[in-house]
Amino acid sequence: MTSLILHNYDFSNFAEKARLMLGFKGMAWRSVEIPPIAPKPKLTPLTGGYRRTPVLQEGADIWCDTRLIARELERRVPEPSFFPAKAAGAAEVIAWWAEQQFMRPTALYVSGINAEHMPEGLHADRARVHGVPVPSIEAVRRAATRNLHLVRPQIRWIADMLADGRPYLLGDVPCIADFATYHVVWFYRGRHIDCRQELAPYPRLLAWRDRMAAIGHGQRTNIDADEALAEARAATPAPPRPSDPQEGDPLPGQQARIRPADNAKDWVEGEVTFVDAQEIALLHRDPEVGEVAVHFPRLGYDWRIAR
Repeated sequence: MTSLILHNYDFSNFAEKARLMLGFKGMAWRSVEIPPIAPKPKLTPLTGGYRRTPVLQEGADIWCDTRLIARELERRVPEPSFFPAKAAGAAEVIAWWAEQQFMRPTALYVSGINAEHMPEGLHADRARVHGVPVPSIEAVRRAATRNLHLVRPQIRWIADMLADGRPYLLGDVPCIADFATYHVVWFYRGRHIDCRQELAPYPRLLAWRDRMAAIGHGQRTNIDADEALAEARAATPAPPRPSDPQEGDPLPGQQARIRPADNAKDWVEGEVTFVDAQEIALLHRDPEVGEVAVHFPRLGYDWRIAR
């Protein structure tokens, strides 16, 4: 039985990225279906309050954010690699653009078109996350129109990268740039109303999308959340690797708190167990599961020494 558990829900595009990365690595994994909106009572004991989807679990270790999940999968299964030796920097830059610049207008456009078909409470939940007023359905619809002019040129950029006939964004094999871009394109299928007409003018983009989809999800087995909680409760966090703190970083043994840097309100607090230029891990204690190590990427996250 595989030890990896992905906490996700089916229509999450970031979860689709993680599922496809597991498939690319040829890995077996177990899936726990989580709610798309708070409360998430069977996930919070594992994450300390981190609420984004997906998270990866092995025993009492939890990895947050698909950027860090990619690195953890790479550490376990180095080949085939997400990070091509001759183009790793370019791959990371494209991945960052896709998730930081292409994703948000895409989400506002597709969600706006599907405004009346999203799960009840989703718009209010996302507004609370970002600390803004709950939008009306009319405002969500207007956002679709307003963001369409932002997504169209970026779709064209993807098509331009593929214009020379290459099968993937940076060459003959997929890399992290493809996975980060694909899951945004995947979101255009919409929850109820299909938005893929925006992709239709670009046949090479569509062929690339189909090649990515064909990678598949690996070997998935569904389990319930109680089983995942029981495994965390019965386990202890894996011994941390040697830390390599940068100047000004919190040090192992210090108390710290972490949250996403893009207006997220919820901090996760705990004792630093590992820190380097790519990752920081906190030992968090919860009465339901005991001690868990919650791992975060450095890029895109804010931290503070807990006072």
